Amino acid sequence: MGTVYVTQADAFIGKVDERLTLKAEQKTILDIPLIKIEGIVVLGRATISPAVVSELLERHICLTFLTQNGRYLGRLEPEVTKNIFVRKAQWQAVGESQPAIHLVRGFVRGKLKNYRHSLLRTQREHPDIDLNNNITRLEKAIAPIEKTSSIDSLRGLEGAGSAAYFGCFQQLIKTP
Repeated sequence: MGTVYVTQADAFIGKVDERLTLKAEQKTILDIPLIKIEGIVVLGRATISPAVVSELLERHICLTFLTQNGRYLGRLEPEVTKNIFVRKAQWQAVGESQPAIHLVRGFVRGKLKNYRHSLLRTQREHPDIDLNNNITRLEKAIAPIEKTSSIDSLRGLEGAGSAAYFGCFQQLIKTP
């Protein structure tokens, strides 16, 4: 199911066995297995049983509180239990490390190649539009990506390729 949104005013959120129940005016309006819930968002006022709060924390399900108009009030979030090795690898990937440069290369390469493919397809479908200059500029930005060993330089190549793509963007928009 994903996220449960509680919008009923003065609702009661309770738990029966392995199920979450939502009651309003003495009637059950929702009865769902806890295993199907990824998060709960409460808009306005609702009463939540301590058993539900405890169960949500044990199951690593977040509980978010908003005003009736949707303004954020706060959040009850379980402790983070990510694998320490994953967290360590994430921190090592920050900055000018080889893993970070490898990731940025992939992002920039993918973005610029998608731009290039888009321009090539447009030129094929609309032979009246001349995009050769912009395609060449994109290819010149793509070529040095594999040899570039600095994130700032990769950002520069991304900027040059984006300028080539968006430089002809007005030609790509067809209006009658």
